[in-house]
Amino acid sequence: MNPKQLAERALEQGKGILRLAPNWVPRSFCVPGRRIKLHPDDYYALGGERGGIDERWFSSTTPADNGPLTAPNEGLSKVVLRDGGHNLEFTLRDAVAEMKGALIGERLWKEHGSWPMYSKFFDNLGPLPHHVHHREAHAARVGQKGKPEAYYFPPQVNNHGGDFPFTFFGFQPGVTKDRVKECLVNFTKGDNKITNLSQAFRLEPGTGWDVPPGVLHAPGSLCTYEPQKASDVYAMYQSLVNNQVIPDSLLWKDTPPEKKGDFDYLMDVLDWDLNVDPDFAGKHFMRPKPVKSPAAMSQEGYLESWICYKSDAFSAKELTVLPGRTMTIKDPAAYGLILMQGFGTLGVWQASTPALIRYGDLTDDEFFVGEAAAKEGVKIVNLSQTEPLVMLKHFGPGNPELK
Repeated sequence: MNPKQLAERALEQGKGILRLAPNWVPRSFCVPGRRIKLHPDDYYALGGERGGIDERWFSSTTPADNGPLTAPNEGLSKVVLRDGGHNLEFTLRDAVAEMKGALIGERLWKEHGSWPMYSKFFDNLGPLPHHVHHREAHAARVGQKGKPEAYYFPPQVNNHGGDFPFTFFGFQPGVTKDRVKECLVNFTKGDNKITNLSQAFRLEPGTGWDVPPGVLHAPGSLCTYEPQKASDVYAMYQSLVNNQVIPDSLLWKDTPPEKKGDFDYLMDVLDWDLNVDPDFAGKHFMRPKPVKSPAAMSQEGYLESWICYKSDAFSAKELTVLPGRTMTIKDPAAYGLILMQGFGTLGVWQASTPALIRYGDLTDDEFFVGEAAAKEGVKIVNLSQTEPLVMLKHFGPGNPELK
């Protein structure tokens, strides 16, 4: 079958809902927090040189940028098609390219010509370095897109907080550009101490943060669900974190060749006003917002809240179907989803939350719902009489329901 036939058959087989395979991504500069249900023997399944697997990407049509050792199609989600007694797999990127608006909706296809976001679990034992995702103009200079992102800390995957459950954002008010530039100049001299100029916030499961591009941030060690724009652009501005030296190649990552060595350019990448905003927390911290009255939803058998809602590039919800209940949930746009807790059915599919996953094995916990199926409504049955069925749903830009 050619790519178009594969995509059409998969969409027909799932009645508008695609089943996706687990999509594991290693990071050479990270130590896995071991909370994303991968088998203990498999966190270094790709070898020590590639680093530990501390990310699982969802609904991704975006390749991972992990340097020269990056595998073909690394970071790209794969659709699973049942074909007799076998499973066929092909990328979600190919499915979107072939089905276009019939899958993601005409509005998104006309505006973007692609599925323009993805989400992930980030699961690191310690903190990440203070780093930045470039704004649109700077990213475009290296053929990439600017990258806003958001964080939500699901209780189901935060049985422990890791080594440092605090995140640094930006700088303390009053910090000068000269002090920051001095840290960058000192990057190769040991600890450049850039987080001495920042401020950290304790992370709380069941809440989240909005992180615009151009903002320096050093994510803490909670396991994090991260909806984001479809880009893997970044640069590391901290030289030593958790006793691990960061190579200066990551300081200059995604810098145009003619600007490498230009510390003023690195400073220009930063959105300075956002980084020193004294009310950054007030503007960017997010608590869940119920989509309507919790009492009314509970009577109907479910609870649904917005969990990421401050960016125009994506949004996300948490949906809980109560034990023993059946719901048909309508949404005005296509979305991907990851099951967090419980088991049941999702449209024509069995849906279950795995306790343990071997690298390379398939699961029944991740799906992509096309726009037509989302608008018609997805029938969800919680087959447990005691446990809620919980999922996280990630949407592209301009969700008509999000005001």
